[in-house]
Amino acid sequence: MDKSFLEMAAFCVYLMLVLAVGVFFFIKSKNQSGDKAYFLGGRQMNGFVAALSAGASDMSAWVLMGLPGSIYLLGMGQIWISIGLMIGTICAWIFIAPRLRRFSIKADDSITIPQFLTNRFKSESKVLQAVCAIIFIVVYCIYSASSIYACGSLFKNMFGWNPLYAMIGATVIILLYTFLGGFNAVCWTDFFQGMLMLMALMAAPIVALIVMNKPGFAPLAEVVTGENYYNILSSGKFDWNSVKDILSGLGWGLGYMGMPHILVRYMSIKSEKEMKRSQIIGSFWTTIILIMASVVALVAHQYLGTSLSADDSSFVFIAMVRSLFPALLAGVLLSAILAASMSTADSQLLASSSAFASDLYKPVFRKDAKEAEMLWVGRGIVGLISVVALIIAINPNCQGIMALVGCAWAAFGSAFGPTIILALYWRRFTYKGAIAGIIAGFAVDAFWYCCFSGSVENLTIFNTGIYEIIPGFIISMIVAVVVSYLDKKPSGKVETLFDEAVKSRD
Repeated sequence: MDKSFLEMAAFCVYLMLVLAVGVFFFIKSKNQSGDKAYFLGGRQMNGFVAALSAGASDMSAWVLMGLPGSIYLLGMGQIWISIGLMIGTICAWIFIAPRLRRFSIKADDSITIPQFLTNRFKSESKVLQAVCAIIFIVVYCIYSASSIYACGSLFKNMFGWNPLYAMIGATVIILLYTFLGGFNAVCWTDFFQGMLMLMALMAAPIVALIVMNKPGFAPLAEVVTGENYYNILSSGKFDWNSVKDILSGLGWGLGYMGMPHILVRYMSIKSEKEMKRSQIIGSFWTTIILIMASVVALVAHQYLGTSLSADDSSFVFIAMVRSLFPALLAGVLLSAILAASMSTADSQLLASSSAFASDLYKPVFRKDAKEAEMLWVGRGIVGLISVVALIIAINPNCQGIMALVGCAWAAFGSAFGPTIILALYWRRFTYKGAIAGIIAGFAVDAFWYCCFSGSVENLTIFNTGIYEIIPGFIISMIVAVVVSYLDKKPSGKVETLFDEAVKSRD
């Protein structure tokens, strides 16, 4: 039987299972009501599902394509992103997750990040919610485009398809089960997709090492190792090139503090007991995923040799799996790439739709909107953002997976990271300080990206090589603190809410 047919059969079975989950929760949701159930699962997620959902919604296709490809091509100097993300996710689970869950409940049972920030300050103004919603929609269009682009690249490499058709198909699938089942469908599909990603990343290098240790093994092509390939300093010495790679890599960890589709998972966990379970599972899962992604690249360097060019390096995981496993099993394992792409896109669509419906549509356009209307407005915005993301992904000037992810990750981390930290840990923090910090972080991030990162050729003033999240995060923090000190002290009700949230337990 044709190898491609068996691989495609495995992909189809996976997609049918994903849609089945969406249909199941759509039927189940008829016994539930309200935007809280659709957008936050009624705060009833257990620790295991919430932890893997948070991880899977974070680890998009870059962890199976972009990161292994970079290490395979350039060597160990590229692992600093993994290290930064590992540190960032552990810190977020320890210092952000439990407080955010308690604070969001005390702040009038908030179901979105913008709602939480507004209610945290007992403000009647809807300016902050509107600003957040606008940023969400803009950035999530870019972020979701990276997942759709990855699906197109996957099907083009494996089956020779026109990537346009693959991207359209992936968009429809994601749209359907997000539209049908809401937060519960997204979390449960993320759970299964997270398990599949872990299985694939562990299986490929283990089997490759077994094959490589057999007598008579020869790499698929000559193994060429550069002078600094196994050096964690990209230039082989502690110079500016190495320093900027280290700083930029570690800077990725800052993004966890402000990533809405991850933060909302923390808010959905049903109890303190489940939170502790999530902290352990979430930190462990992400650490293993990042380690194994690096191991895949290093093993592939010895197994595949230099059989892949620089343009094809992102397909290193695909090439190794297709070479090692029977077609049907290879199709199952490579569904992990589809899983990684879809689990991130669905989370982003749901977070952006909840922000629009709850934080922009109702407070600004329809203050008396009913719950049913809110649900349909949210579903409508899911469709709109899906279409915009697809247009970005199919644009001939699209720079690829890592470029899109890096742009969106930095924008969210710069805008919301400092504000979330201050809202949870600083009693003196004010509403105006939060607005100023969010706007400043987003603006500095965009300015640095255009003018100092080298990403936009015609606008670059000076290429520093420093990832834009670092200056964006720092300036956002400074502006938020300064404006809060210049503003009048929070009211007694705000200080009481803060104190109660800090002390509260289930």
